[in-house]
Amino acid sequence: MKLRIPRIGLRLLLFNVLLVFLPLAGVFSLRALEQQLLDLQERSMVQQGRLVAAALSAQPLTKEEARGLIERLAGRSESRIRVVDRTTRVLADSAQWSGGLQPAEDSYRRPEDRRSTNSRESLLYRSGATVWRWIKPIVRGRGSKKPVEDVTPHNVVNRALQGRYAATLQESSGQRSLTLYSVLPIRDGANGPVAGAVIVSQSTSRILTALWRVRLHVFRVFVISVVAAAILSMLFAATIARPLVRLRDEADDLLDHRGRLKRGFRGSHRRDEIGDLTRALEKLTARLERHLAFVESVPADVSHEFKNPLASIRSAAELLAQSEDEEERQQLGATIEKEVARLSRLLNGVREISRIDAALDLEKAAPVDVREVVREIAPDAELPSHPVTVVASAERLAQAVRNVVDNARGFASNVRVTVREHDGRAVIRVDDDGPGIPPEHLGRIFDRFFSFRPDSAQRDHDGLGLAIARAVVDGYGGTITASNRAEGGARFEIRLPLV
Repeated sequence: MKLRIPRIGLRLLLFNVLLVFLPLAGVFSLRALEQQLLDLQERSMVQQGRLVAAALSAQPLTKEEARGLIERLAGRSESRIRVVDRTTRVLADSAQWSGGLQPAEDSYRRPEDRRSTNSRESLLYRSGATVWRWIKPIVRGRGSKKPVEDVTPHNVVNRALQGRYAATLQESSGQRSLTLYSVLPIRDGANGPVAGAVIVSQSTSRILTALWRVRLHVFRVFVISVVAAAILSMLFAATIARPLVRLRDEADDLLDHRGRLKRGFRGSHRRDEIGDLTRALEKLTARLERHLAFVESVPADVSHEFKNPLASIRSAAELLAQSEDEEERQQLGATIEKEVARLSRLLNGVREISRIDAALDLEKAAPVDVREVVREIAPDAELPSHPVTVVASAERLAQAVRNVVDNARGFASNVRVTVREHDGRAVIRVDDDGPGIPPEHLGRIFDRFFSFRPDSAQRDHDGLGLAIARAVVDGYGGTITASNRAEGGARFEIRLPLV
């Protein structure tokens, strides 16, 4: 069996997954965040360097003054601060008073920094980093990595000794972080010559660990969103795509190889649009099945009804050819004329039913007051005081009502017609005081060519009047029923939907 992936379910999945990629937009904005954090860190370092340079500019720069100031600042700054003279000799270094907590260029490590380092070693972070390594060349382009500035701290110090502020960013040895250097000149007095320089350096590990935390959080949200999108897509596929696939399969299996209707659509108890569609298709196939049954039964019914008059005509014609009695020949000729007239009535009736079935939907239908239609057929009918309006052809509706009333008058002398509204429908009731309908004939009373007359005069009736009435009423979405009254006689009811 060929596996078919529901296309609606696949589209829903792609749409949901596309939505969950929105959190990844935060990853692309991390470069701007990183640059802002670097700018803030540099400003902080420059501010520290200016304070140190201003303090040392108030008096001649000596090793004792520099060491004293740096010793007082030890432990109060996360940056490494060094003071050099004009020969780049180090006069003081804050790393000497850090108690071993500030090796090389690294800043003090806080507990949250260690937690961020541990989070970077988590399986989720490593998985996200692997995915990022795959898509980073596509997003940023290959070879687009910006190289670190190739300026050594020594060259930066020389610039500061020339009276200019200088800064550089260097890779930290054996670490993933970088080291930011900010160097400011120390002048001898407010506007005196340059006496030395203050070197403020700090690792970007704090920024890096903060970015690790943000990346891990973004990727965690992304993974949860993908799982939620997959679950929702499967749920939608089960509740939307699968019922549609079932409808498609039922439609494929609707007809046999000869084009005949094998089955109909199975109904649904769903209370949504798919349930409405399923029930509509079920009603459609039921109506189609009835129509096909009608079309297929017409030839058989016509053939059966034509047999008797044709047999009578043939017998009469044979006897007419052999008879020499003038009176007998006249009787046989009258029989032939009578049966030919009956055949003509049958043909006209079949043509009328076929025309109603084929052209009823094409005829002009408009709001019609049922009272006006019934009043022309039965002037003494019981009618309500307010209009009872349905959508139909006035001529066709009158034909259906007239056939029912004429049928009742053929059995009884007293026929009563009433019109009323009930449950959103117009009800036309025709009661008579005749013999009623035998129970065994109630199910056949609206069949074509069916006629039952207690006086055995059914040959004068073709059994098409009630069949035509049912065709008209069914065409307007109504129903017609027959029953026996408890007090005697028959009752016919035509029900049509109100406007």
